[in-house]
Amino acid sequence: PQPQAPNNKPRAIVQGSGFVFESKDGLFSDKSYILTNNHVVKGADKIHVHLQDGRQFEAEIVGTDPQSDVAVLMIKVGGLPALTLGSSSSLEVGEWVIAIGSPFGLSHSLTVGVVSAKGRTSLGISDYEDFIQTDAAINPGNSGGPLVNIDGEVIGVNTAIFSRSGGYMGIGFAIPIDLAGGIAHQLMDNGEVIRGYLGIVIQDLTPELAKSFDLEQTQGILIAQVTDDSPAKKAGLKQGDVIVSYQGKPVSKVGHFRNQVSLTSPGSKEQLTIIRDSERRDISITIGTLGKDKMVAEATTQSTDELGLTVQTLTPQLAEQFNAKAGNGVVITQVRPGSIAASAGIQAGSVIVQVNRVPISNAEDFKREVKKSSDNKRILLLLRNGNTQHFVALNW
Repeated sequence: PQPQAPNNKPRAIVQGSGFVFESKDGLFSDKSYILTNNHVVKGADKIHVHLQDGRQFEAEIVGTDPQSDVAVLMIKVGGLPALTLGSSSSLEVGEWVIAIGSPFGLSHSLTVGVVSAKGRTSLGISDYEDFIQTDAAINPGNSGGPLVNIDGEVIGVNTAIFSRSGGYMGIGFAIPIDLAGGIAHQLMDNGEVIRGYLGIVIQDLTPELAKSFDLEQTQGILIAQVTDDSPAKKAGLKQGDVIVSYQGKPVSKVGHFRNQVSLTSPGSKEQLTIIRDSERRDISITIGTLGKDKMVAEATTQSTDELGLTVQTLTPQLAEQFNAKAGNGVVITQVRPGSIAASAGIQAGSVIVQVNRVPISNAEDFKREVKKSSDNKRILLLLRNGNTQHFVALNW
């Protein structure tokens, strides 16, 4: 064989899954649209689609959304049977589900399991998380394939697994179709996702926080900060308000609320129900447009399974409590016993100032930098305790 030129890099072939969710017969051209994961097609020079009947087509990317890990492809053929999109909101824990895909290149494989949990967030897989957890076997190559109910309706898009071996360990995650479908149709219509924006920093309402705010309930999410000149500020929302309802539906989790707001059309007027000074109030708010430098409704808390840490953004109140500066690092609120962080002697109350020598200012920064270390499984933290700083290297 002839030696390769030094600047010629060998091309990698990556396999994944996807499914037709819409097919159109046009006057001049036929088109079918395929839903898959962004990480399946990211950086691809060419995308080839293999159908179950043996036909192959070259696909075009209609649009991608890395923040939710959703992508839409188009192939020039009509008359394909499209899968029916169901409703993930009506899904119940314990329901039977079927995962379809091409694990390890074994095309059109089917595995069966149940819904293990719903609303999984803070996994570090994508920016907008509200995953369905299932024990249906999902392996490398399943990504982008459909998770269907026993009626054959798509209720999720298989996306990731939790594994210490690289293979199936009984824990898989799928993007709910209510989220993925809404994003897919935006990509088809606009080529991009236009998200709604409130301009608040939010956190889960723990029993301890509820007690501090003289609340008898823990259902709802707490506003830790309101951004100046934001839709939230203009609507009269304040730090310390507890959001209990949005669009007439109860609010209980930060991740799910962020997804709801992000999928709301900018310019629309929506109703929020809050608790302020132990009184319920209805607030009308006009949803803004999310820019690249803004967060829909920023979560102040993030967890990482690899390290065994839960961290929180340093709000002005927390900064004062821990003798730190707001916006300069994140405070560790929990260290899981037996984790690598616990083994390294890291304790709750410490402030993480840098991750891999990159300064961090909030929990989202922390999650993003930890995710970058997932491949080499090594991370360097700069911790501050009081007036003392020191580095800690972790491997897993």
